[in-house]
Amino acid sequence: MLKAIVCEDNDKQRNIFTSIIENTIMREQIDAKVVLSTNEPMKVLEYINNNLEDVYIYFLDIDLNCNINGIKLAERIREMDKLGFIVFVTTHSEMSFLTFEYKVEAMDYIIKDDQSKIKERINSCLLKAYERSNSKGKDDKIFSLKTDDKIINIKYSEILFFETSDTVHKVRVHELNRLVEFYSKLKDIEIQLDERFYRCHRACIVNIDNIKEIDKKNKIIYMINGETCFASSRELRSLVKYICSTM
Repeated sequence: MLKAIVCEDNDKQRNIFTSIIENTIMREQIDAKVVLSTNEPMKVLEYINNNLEDVYIYFLDIDLNCNINGIKLAERIREMDKLGFIVFVTTHSEMSFLTFEYKVEAMDYIIKDDQSKIKERINSCLLKAYERSNSKGKDDKIFSLKTDDKIINIKYSEILFFETSDTVHKVRVHELNRLVEFYSKLKDIEIQLDERFYRCHRACIVNIDNIKEIDKKNKIIYMINGETCFASSRELRSLVKYICSTM
């Protein structure tokens, strides 16, 4: 589902934009929903932070009459959501260059003064975002994790395996080119993942797409970058059957 968020300080305009989005969703019968319509930027950040796995399109005013404007809000959003669609709906045409300076990768910049085209542009952005979000292959899925000082988004296709850490309550994720450790439990991670991931050991979840070779005698799994992980005897047999069934 594509989730829409509107942040606009003018109540009347916010209701209009929200109504346009909801009417488009109903008319086009797309799997989308307005999950938040607010004048408070911090509510937007709080919502995203609690729902990192979702796909969003954001409609943001620039002048929000508070201590954070729409450009700064978009910058904060982009730190957490690398793939979300950001649309500015504003009267400040002169500030469009800031979207490049702050590298927020805006999908569109709609000027409120052109009332005749606002509805058309919002509709177009919503449908385009929906089409793009549904045309992505499985390798575009993202696993989001929190470390002590940042949020990291990792493509599923770049994950080799997850394993429990020597540090209590921590998990390590082995990527193609790095290792990241974070607080979590394998059982909580397992339920988030798709069919390419398999629990091959009580302490390991492996991405079968990135397996190069399996040594059944020594119960060692060789990954495409040369790293290895272990499998239990029972789970190794099941893993081999599972891989064969998906071929």
